[in-house]
Amino acid sequence: MEIGFLAGFGPITRSGDEGLAFWSTAFGIRFDEMAPDYYHAHDLSGANVFGLWPLAQAAEATFGTPEWPTDRPVPQSWIEFEMASPDAVADGEAELAAGGHEILVGTHQEPWGQWSTRLQSPEGILVGLSYLADFHPERSGG
Repeated sequence: MEIGFLAGFGPITRSGDEGLAFWSTAFGIRFDEMAPDYYHAHDLSGANVFGLWPLAQAAEATFGTPEWPTDRPVPQSWIEFEMASPDAVADGEAELAAGGHEILVGTHQEPWGQWSTRLQSPEGILVGLSYLADFHPERSGG
C-alpha cells in the first residue's frame, strides 16, 4: 500500500460548541463550519485538514446510524491517509483485510465525493484510507 500523504486528522467531538471553543480559544485556530457542527481549520501545515468531527457524524459515515455501536470503543480522534485513486483505496482495504484487520465500512463514495474505507486502530482511533479529487489537482489538470 502506498500512502500519498496525511489527508486529515482531528478530534472526534461530543459537543461541537465545546470542541470549537477549546481549539479556537486555547490554540487560536481559525475554523470554518463545513457542515453542521463539523469544522475545518485553515493554515495549519502537516495535514490537509484538521477537523472537528462530531461523533454522531462519524458514526453515520461509518455505520449508517448516528449512534456509535456500544460494542466498539468510542474513538477520541480520526486520521485519514490519502491514496492515489479510488482503486488505491480499494486495494488498500483489501490489503488491510488480508492482514486480518476488521474493516468497518468498505470502499465507497461519500455524498461529498470522497472515496473512503474505515477501520479502527487498537487504540480506538477511527482510521480511513481516502481519495478526494480536490487533493489531486494534477489529476484534473488544475
